[in-house]
Amino acid sequence: MNEDIEYLSEAQILRLKAEQKLQRKLERSAMKENSHDPEILLHELQVHQIELEMQNEELRQSNEIAEAALKKYTMIYDLAPIGFFTIDGEGNIIDLNFTGAEMLGERRFILLNRNFKFFVAEGSRIDFSNFRIIFSFPAKRNSARLPLSQRNAQLKVYVEGIATGDEHQCLLSVIDIAHFAKLNSLERYLGL
Repeated sequence: MNEDIEYLSEAQILRLKAEQKLQRKLERSAMKENSHDPEILLHELQVHQIELEMQNEELRQSNEIAEAALKKYTMIYDLAPIGFFTIDGEGNIIDLNFTGAEMLGERRFILLNRNFKFFVAEGSRIDFSNFRIIFSFPAKRNSARLPLSQRNAQLKVYVEGIATGDEHQCLLSVIDIAHFAKLNSLERYLGL
């Protein structure tokens, strides 16, 4: 019909629009007249109730799927064999997993909002600051080997980070180099 409109005069297009508008008014008027019929009202309410029940079932199923995914990924995050940290632009720890807390030698809740750089060995804090500079640029990656201070001991780690772009946050994955060196030695010993 849009192709036919091209060949109509403005007066003809105006008449066509007026006829369409009148048709819509008549349809609405017929609906209003029928809306007082109890049988039609009951039918409409029943249809609406079934629609709501179907929507509710879809929402319930979606919620179950979301909860299962949350549980799965929370377990993967919390129990991973490497440390995961989310730090803000100042280097403060926003979130971390259990392995990350263990690497820093503290309980998880105690570490929240503490600055990650204070866990880097004093002589390497400048290296950590240089490492963090790249995170001013979203989606940029950087990596470094750093010693972490851990209650009278040092832990040598490989840190890889990526800027998220969300309020200058950075996601860090921290791997205990000594732990993986032991695994490599074990693999060589076992001939794997």
